[in-house]
Amino acid sequence: MKGSITQIIGPVVDVTFDGKVPAIKNALTIKREDGSLLTLEVAQHLGFNDIRAVAMSSTDGLMRGMEVEDTGKAIEVPVGQEILGRMFDVTGVPIDQKGEVKTAKKYPIHRAAPTFDEQSTKAEVLETGIKVVDLIAPYLKGGKI
Repeated sequence: MKGSITQIIGPVVDVTFDGKVPAIKNALTIKREDGSLLTLEVAQHLGFNDIRAVAMSSTDGLMRGMEVEDTGKAIEVPVGQEILGRMFDVTGVPIDQKGEVKTAKKYPIHRAAPTFDEQSTKAEVLETGIKVVDLIAPYLKGGKI
């Protein structure tokens, strides 16, 4: 589905679609003039084929009438051993200049919580990857910090 921008207020972007509107939490993409993609997430249906979305990075350079495309799915990020030690933005794009990440799995950023029987009852230390925190003041998983 394709739509066009009708209003931009900071990171909030309103989009009008020709027909059916995308589902809430769907990812939308906008191709900027420099060729880069801006990802938005649908936050609200406004009625009359209009939606309100939140931009995942700067909206500088956007203008009314720009084309917006619905991806048909939520924002997904890579998961697995390949991402350890890497840095990503909120959309799962590497920001550490080490190249693309090749992973077999990607998970949506909005997932259902684990069921009660899948949760652990023992106290476990949360490994943050920050040496000072892990050594001097380790955090418990699920604990209050």
